[in-house]
Amino acid sequence: MPEFPRHSVSAGVIVLNDEGKILLIKGPRRGWEPPGGIVELGESIESAAIREVKEETGIDIEIVKFCGIFQSVSKGVVATIWLGRAVGGEPTTSVESLEVGFFTIEQAMELVTWPTFQDRIKLGMDESKHPFFIAW
Repeated sequence: MPEFPRHSVSAGVIVLNDEGKILLIKGPRRGWEPPGGIVELGESIESAAIREVKEETGIDIEIVKFCGIFQSVSKGVVATIWLGRAVGGEPTTSVESLEVGFFTIEQAMELVTWPTFQDRIKLGMDESKHPFFIAW
């Protein structure tokens, strides 16, 4: 019997509010990061982005644009990055988020300590780089 590929596809979102502040969650494992998560079977990547933000933060968003893809070839991980705009809801924590808040870009870059997530924010905010594809 042939072996089927196993890939993980995720949708991460750089969410901005009307003041230009970015939405972050403080997760239990990695600290501060933009919201996002795994795309479920039968779900579009864009729908997953909207759902994950709502589940993790309580914030309703609309997708503004697709920004790009990060791929870990060895781990079979594909992470899509989207730009979103907050359109409603109230910041609310969940089992995936110990804290939720909107921060200036400068504050966000200080709070987010994982280089991967810093890169996602930088590239997601730089429209001159869209769409990007980064594999390692």
